[in-house]
Amino acid sequence: MRMREHDGVISTALTLLLFVSFPAFSYGLLPPRTLLSKLSKGSFLTTQELWFHQTLDHFSPHDHREFGQRYYEFVEYFEISDGPIFLVIGGESELTGIENDYVGVLAKKFGAAIVSLEHRYYGKSSPFDSLETQNLKYLSSKQALFDLAVFRQYYQNSLNAKLSGTKIENPWFVFGGSYAGALSAWFRLKFPHLTCGSLASSAVVLSVYNYTEYDQQVGTSAGAECKSVLQETTQLIEHKLATNGEELKASFNADDLERDGDFMYLVADAAALAIQNGTPDKLCNPMVKTKKAGEDLVDAYAKYVKEFFFGTFGFNVQIYDQEYLKKTSINEDSSTRLWWFQVCTEVANFQVAPSNDSIRSSKLDTKYHLDLCKNVFGEGVFPDVDETNLYYGGTNIAGSKIIFSNGSQDPWRHASKQTSSTDLPSYTITCSNCAHCTDLRGCPLFPLTLEGNENSCSSPHAVRKVRLKISKHMELWLSECDTGKSYM
Repeated sequence: MRMREHDGVISTALTLLLFVSFPAFSYGLLPPRTLLSKLSKGSFLTTQELWFHQTLDHFSPHDHREFGQRYYEFVEYFEISDGPIFLVIGGESELTGIENDYVGVLAKKFGAAIVSLEHRYYGKSSPFDSLETQNLKYLSSKQALFDLAVFRQYYQNSLNAKLSGTKIENPWFVFGGSYAGALSAWFRLKFPHLTCGSLASSAVVLSVYNYTEYDQQVGTSAGAECKSVLQETTQLIEHKLATNGEELKASFNADDLERDGDFMYLVADAAALAIQNGTPDKLCNPMVKTKKAGEDLVDAYAKYVKEFFFGTFGFNVQIYDQEYLKKTSINEDSSTRLWWFQVCTEVANFQVAPSNDSIRSSKLDTKYHLDLCKNVFGEGVFPDVDETNLYYGGTNIAGSKIIFSNGSQDPWRHASKQTSSTDLPSYTITCSNCAHCTDLRGCPLFPLTLEGNENSCSSPHAVRKVRLKISKHMELWLSECDTGKSYM
């Protein structure tokens, strides 16, 4: 365990009233180079790190070890002392601050403080110096939910102490997108007494062993013409891989990927993430144009991968290399190893090729994923999706006051809740580039537009309509949660 104390300070907006020192911990790590932090630079409400002691194992009465967990706070809009507190959940990557997305707009409207907690193990919140498999036993969504509960109580108590020992219980509302969106829904499910409601944006709440719907939605969202070109390109790449694999990989700047399956995973991901992130034109326009001109599709796709996927998106080819994923030292790409561990032990959602009409290579089957789990983490690592769905409910989640929102183009929406039920509203935003977390970030997913501005979406009205519904539910639920204050 590694802990070195230093001091952090509360944000300047409440300096005169709340200026105090926080016990904190610094690990001196270089922050991992994540897509989020790279492309959102300069788009944060705050990047001031704060720290507190977190329990390592919430399920053992005998293990009293702790680690330093990083969080951020933004209080410029906070209505002292009974305003709401918005908890933005950190997901499967480093958390480098509180982004200026649509949550900031909502915070202005409701006079809320925003706090955001980094997920255990990711970024600087690692309990151990080494990420060897035996040290990852405390990395799970269940432990993460208890982290949020403990932090929520810690922050509420700290706030009360700073406000001259008041006993106010502020209304809390939780937010999350993608995996963090699932955590947002699950937190409301498991700890309904600690929050007034939840926004679960593009929340992947259903664990699926073989998630063929991902590839199918990529094809649907790309459109028939682009889908056909991508399928042909995959077939051409597979042929070249069998005849002259080294030259092919070199043309993609992917020489290090010795396993053909790893290379084809990169090939599939590069296309899928353009769709998932709301930038289909960056992929489809050049590929369709190349096809119509009778030019080389493989060369065109390699150009797209190098310039857009590696260049604009900033992906590192090494994260597709299983040998690189075995590295247990904490490095700038550790998030990938950590997330694969959660995939291999808890949620699965293996993005396998459908049996027919697939875009991705047939090499990306169940065996590829299981072999990766075994190769990277050792024997006995296996995702028990039935247990995960039994514990949380999958798309039959039985919580209350949870808003589920999804983009119509998002390949992950089939593992989210898409049908409204009592006290569980569900909204799908329909437009050509409404994809992952559109309600929070606008279009595209990356780079972030300030305050999640929806004007870059192909149908801004559709996004505004869903956001209005979200705001209305928040008004109602916050008013029901805190009868002493009206938000209407």
